[in-house]
Amino acid sequence: MRRHEPADTPPHPAMDRARQVADAILYEGYLLYPYRASATKNRVRWQFGVLVPPGYPATAEPSASVTECLLTADPEAELRVLLRFLHLRTRTVEEAVGGRFQPVTGLTVGDATYLTYEDAAEREAEVVLRLGDVIGVERTIVIGVCGERATEPITDARGEQRGHVVLDHLSLRAALRVRAERLPGPYGLTRLRVTVANTHGWADASAPREQALRRSLLATHLIIGLSGGDFISLIDPPEWAAPAAAGCRNRHTWPVLAGEPGEHDVVLSAPIILYDHPAIAPESPGPLFDSTEIDELLSLRTLTLTDRERAEARATDPRAAELIERVGGLPPELMERLHGAIRQVTRPEAAPSEGQPPWWNPGADRSVAPETDSVVVSGVRVARGSRVRLRPGRRRADAHDMFLAGRAALVEAVFEDVDGVRYLAVTLEDDPGADLARAQGRFRYFAPDEVEPLPGDAEPGDAGPGGAGPGGGS
Repeated sequence: MRRHEPADTPPHPAMDRARQVADAILYEGYLLYPYRASATKNRVRWQFGVLVPPGYPATAEPSASVTECLLTADPEAELRVLLRFLHLRTRTVEEAVGGRFQPVTGLTVGDATYLTYEDAAEREAEVVLRLGDVIGVERTIVIGVCGERATEPITDARGEQRGHVVLDHLSLRAALRVRAERLPGPYGLTRLRVTVANTHGWADASAPREQALRRSLLATHLIIGLSGGDFISLIDPPEWAAPAAAGCRNRHTWPVLAGEPGEHDVVLSAPIILYDHPAIAPESPGPLFDSTEIDELLSLRTLTLTDRERAEARATDPRAAELIERVGGLPPELMERLHGAIRQVTRPEAAPSEGQPPWWNPGADRSVAPETDSVVVSGVRVARGSRVRLRPGRRRADAHDMFLAGRAALVEAVFEDVDGVRYLAVTLEDDPGADLARAQGRFRYFAPDEVEPLPGDAEPGDAGPGGAGPGGGS
């Protein structure tokens, strides 16, 4: 891997802080629960940020990604562009038979099992440029990754070799293209365009995807730092920059502000949709390879694996083995932290500072009382203790909600979020675990227009404190 950086370039602290989120992206979907090679969901892998060779159209996956973002800086400002991706590695187990090695799907020697599977190595390439050097000019940085091949012996308790594992990387070629353009107007805006392209030559258009992935960039993303200027949010731009933000065209990637809230000198451009200043929850004990899931849920499910399933997961991948050991050794106090946390939300236009009042504090806001608040649904006052029938709306994304349609539920509280939207917290009447859910505060949440009051159980009348929420009247 070629690295382009002046020797005296100082580190960029905000980029280092963005790495934790970037690492989660790097391994998003790397290996899914139950973390076993034999699991159906782990037979088709590498779904995010895949850049295949340009001569491989079979899967319609892209060969390049384009990041466009906005910044304000003078020509002397320094750009630091860090490309990160995974490089697929095959791991083939070969058994020693009659003085020769034969490929096998798996080999057990003593208490250890070795499986033929795939893993990946992290790759990085970084370039540091003066902004003025790429305004109106495209700079191309050629990236080359050499192939590697190694073997690891498999020996028994007597020291005799029973086989070996062949580790094989194929070479990669890619290009990083950087260009900037001054935009007209009084605000001094510059549009930065960074293209990441797989440039490996490929001739067999009908080859299996597994072969093309060996010459592909996986989980590809960028961390872009700026010294001497500021990036502009594309998600929530100031009014004066909104037209320019709308004109940015991003392909197969999604750039957001990274680092701490209030920092504007780093952009993370990832193959998944994020919000500005994404962060890993401090309660998270480590990677679970599915950052869109809930750590508690995945940890509890991992603990239910049988000894045989755990053994296969350990043999599947070294990172899976580390995950199994970490979850299995998680002390109760850390497991309890995964259940949830309440955080104060500061005003979005300002970073948190000592003595600054929170944007909203549910414990101090006397206008919000979930246990006594109410909302009007079809002319009926619904509050804690009301019985309702669930009618999940079409806007719901969870397919499991369809099984709740028509079920009777008890309203436990009426909540209001910071945008003034009302939600009903309910428990199912026929759920034998309702008392436990109530004690733990685990509820199902529905908008007022997703329930209908059951006759004779909810009181008609006004909405009570706070008024009716969206969809709460008829």
